[in-house]
Amino acid sequence: MFSVIIPVYNRRELVSRALRSVLSQRIGAEAFEVIVVDDASQDGTAEAVRREFGASVQVIEMQENSGVSAARNRGIGRARGQWLAFLDSDDEWLPDKLDRQTRALARTSLPVCHTDEIWVRNGVRVNPHKHHQKYGGDIFLQALPLCVMSPSSIVIHREVFDEIGGFDEGLPACEDYELWLRIAARWSVCYIPEKLIVKYGGHADQLSQAYYAMDRFRVYALDRLLQNVPELSYEKCEAARQMLVRKAGIVYRGALRHDNAELAHSMEGYLKRWDREIP
Repeated sequence: MFSVIIPVYNRRELVSRALRSVLSQRIGAEAFEVIVVDDASQDGTAEAVRREFGASVQVIEMQENSGVSAARNRGIGRARGQWLAFLDSDDEWLPDKLDRQTRALARTSLPVCHTDEIWVRNGVRVNPHKHHQKYGGDIFLQALPLCVMSPSSIVIHREVFDEIGGFDEGLPACEDYELWLRIAARWSVCYIPEKLIVKYGGHADQLSQAYYAMDRFRVYALDRLLQNVPELSYEKCEAARQMLVRKAGIVYRGALRHDNAELAHSMEGYLKRWDREIP
């Protein structure tokens, strides 16, 4: 029923915790397959996973480090399940996660389901800010400012990927934000207001720590959405345009302050396309 896809890069120790949380699901191991996509790790991750978990986990080894989107897409291509579940290698599931989602999906008949989450930063549990509130139903407007669904909590029917494609491999970060926009533009989603995953943060190799001006990637995602999803209603299209202009303006001004002419020029192009005034 489920294909669980775990992309990993140089996280030999952390991925074991993630895998144990999947194999401990109360739904039973016969209900899912587990696919680890090793994105050309250099620390022996693939060998360690095979040694510890054996035949209970499939391991795909990529020849070149290609990023999390390419790794997830490789897993999607190998998956046999109707439903695709994703788990970041530094996160973990609580034991009832897939069981709760199975029941919710049967009840709602929606093609996407996500859950609430526990946040742990540098080993300490913290409370998310108000703007990280999760939603169900038509979440498009809530999805515009920032990522409102966690990759580690989400389950998506494979027909969604057949219709709109996979993760954007050209994005080094915010690839989940971009895909959630494409999904929310077309479908309502099921939300389970239970904390069914633990999301860990604070380590140096997180994508959110690797790039500055993360909104530049969201500007790209909004631009792609506006150009390629003609079925958006006027209200949603206008809301997306206004969000793009706002984010591009912020990045543009920041780039000027830091003498980053290339980034400023890129944002100026978006502003000229979607707004008449350059801040």
